[in-house]
Amino acid sequence: MSLLEVRDLRVDIRLRKTVVHALDGVSFTVEAGETVGVVGESGCGKTMTAMSIERLLPPGGEIVDGEVIFDGRDLTGLTEHGMQEVRGGDIGMIFQDPMTSLNPVQTIGEQVAEPLLLHRGMTATQARADVIEMLRMVGIPHPEQRLSAYPHQLSGGQRQRVMIAMALICRPKLLIADEPTTALDVTVQKQILDLIDRLRAELGMAVVLITHDLGVIAGRADRVVVMYAGRVAETGETDMIFARPRHRYTEALFEALPERAAGTGERLYSIPGMPPDLLVRPHACPFAPRCRFATDQCRTEDPALRPARDGDPSHTYACFVPRTEPFPALEDAARDRPAATEERPSDDREWVAPTRFIPADGVPLLSVEGLVKDFPVTRGGLLRRRVGAVSAVADVSLDLQRGETLGLVGESGCGKTSLGRLVVGLDTPTGGRILFRGTPMRAHRRDAREERRNVQFMFQDAYASLDPRMRVRSILREPLEIQHVGTSRDRDRRVDELLADVGLPAGAAERYPFEFSGGQRQRIGLARALALQPALIVADEPVSALDVSVQAQVLNLMKQLQRERELTYLFISHDLSVVRYLSDVIAVMYLGKLVEIGPAAEVYGSPQHHYTRGLIDAIPIADPLAERGKAAAGVAGELPSPMDPPSGCRFRTRCPVAQDICARVEPPLQVGGGSEPTGLEAVPGAHRVACHFPLELTAASAASSLGPIRATRSAARRRADSAHDDTGHGE
Repeated sequence: MSLLEVRDLRVDIRLRKTVVHALDGVSFTVEAGETVGVVGESGCGKTMTAMSIERLLPPGGEIVDGEVIFDGRDLTGLTEHGMQEVRGGDIGMIFQDPMTSLNPVQTIGEQVAEPLLLHRGMTATQARADVIEMLRMVGIPHPEQRLSAYPHQLSGGQRQRVMIAMALICRPKLLIADEPTTALDVTVQKQILDLIDRLRAELGMAVVLITHDLGVIAGRADRVVVMYAGRVAETGETDMIFARPRHRYTEALFEALPERAAGTGERLYSIPGMPPDLLVRPHACPFAPRCRFATDQCRTEDPALRPARDGDPSHTYACFVPRTEPFPALEDAARDRPAATEERPSDDREWVAPTRFIPADGVPLLSVEGLVKDFPVTRGGLLRRRVGAVSAVADVSLDLQRGETLGLVGESGCGKTSLGRLVVGLDTPTGGRILFRGTPMRAHRRDAREERRNVQFMFQDAYASLDPRMRVRSILREPLEIQHVGTSRDRDRRVDELLADVGLPAGAAERYPFEFSGGQRQRIGLARALALQPALIVADEPVSALDVSVQAQVLNLMKQLQRERELTYLFISHDLSVVRYLSDVIAVMYLGKLVEIGPAAEVYGSPQHHYTRGLIDAIPIADPLAERGKAAAGVAGELPSPMDPPSGCRFRTRCPVAQDICARVEPPLQVGGGSEPTGLEAVPGAHRVACHFPLELTAASAASSLGPIRATRSAARRRADSAHDDTGHGE
């Protein structure tokens, strides 16, 4: 008997005047010790399925039919008291947003101990030892000290670990993880997923992993359930789903991955339209209105799940026009497609040429020279005194050409957002200067109105950055009114143009932000950034919380507008796959320092800094064989405190080849790396790295236009290699 069996589950949510058919006949099983991945777009029913299993439905929610058999019992028939014994005891759950799920007025120790008090009858004193052990098991440093900490005093990764500790403290038989790594950078994401895998093996529990990240599913799940419109569209073993997807929706999710178009210049495939609103139960294929292959049968008949003829009896799909040929692996697709410089063949996708508009005078649109930003740390009551400083940005220099996209990547806390805020004038630099078209910027001064028009900011959380009490028309008119642009009629006309530019209907102007989906709100944020026709847009994690299909729509829109308006982007992200697709140049930051910068293809394809290599190795690959074949990789350890950064190379405490010189001498950012000047620091567009012992430069880089760059490493680098080969780590 399966540990969990969901049978024909139907859930309705009764609103004041309508009924939403949230789940419509969902069925799947989970075996003991197995990980089942549930994927699909936002609104497809993933989270609602998890909430239905736990009987944590929203107001008006009701299970109208079906069964949820867990460990031999039907949970749909249990009383609320009976469910309280199951929740947190036999079934643990990791919620998507730990900051809103954790109680801000309770300590970490109290919250992790609560399930033991409720389900095991322990006292707070008895539970203390178990709480410390679990916090240590999930990787919280100094757990004894963290017991008295509050959620706001922890990093995002640590809060997620606390959520995992709460879910596992009673050693449940089943763990439901709802988007456990959505907003985390790739290194913390890998640590969390590795932790869940390890604890699954140690505790013998089953896992339901809910995510929109196909790369996460590829390396972690034994089986996959693809959901659409509250139904199961396709299910089967992970290897089979990724190699031979049958449903056209599953195929479309794979095609929308940015990895499949990286370096080609072509548009990402995006699924047209939006998922159905589920107010009316569909009597035909719910995906038909968005499907390229839909037939009259698809529009009039409802397909049932049928077994695939591929040797896997568990592989089923609900599609009248299934895909029949194998789906190419990412590496095969990359090998077979033409390079971006070649003439593109005609197909159903639009060719997007590279976008660079180098001015005749050679002056970059944006220059950052020796930029420093320290945030003071104070203590005391009324008479506060400075006790230190947080080094957010430390001597960063870079150039950005007109029409170019510079992707800025790094872990959370590395200084990416701080650098972006300095560029747009939201913060004042401690040192250094910012030049716009060769002229020093004064964006932090009140009289710098014209400069503010030229540089705009696109925020990470579109919903939080939009005033919920203002209609979209007022939101988009606001910058025009502040800058005294045109008459009232001109401003209304401009709002209509902006909505059309970002692909929203004119009627959207009279609606409030809460009436839009996440992708639509991000489009409104982009429209607001475009309102004053800026030359530069700083986009801070604009697609980090979007599912793959909506992400493709936003990225395509940004590229299209860049071509039409000759826009320049400073694109901040922790997702290197997205950065590789969108960027001409990639810059990597670590603890306030720029550690590597160069052409996107070189930095991503031939990284020279060990930190960059670790970030790339930590990226989940949407290919089960490639993902499982990766060695233990990533960046080990925790990010040091920016209040007390390490001496010399700031990365040395986590570097696998660190030597004594790394602690004594800060490596310069230069072509070829090393400690000695190369004389090539001023070469425009050069691939530069700040490392005493960089990784081997590729033959392509050695033969590039940089000329006399050394193709082999110095003796010092060879010594580092020798130490790494012999011991696996530096001295």
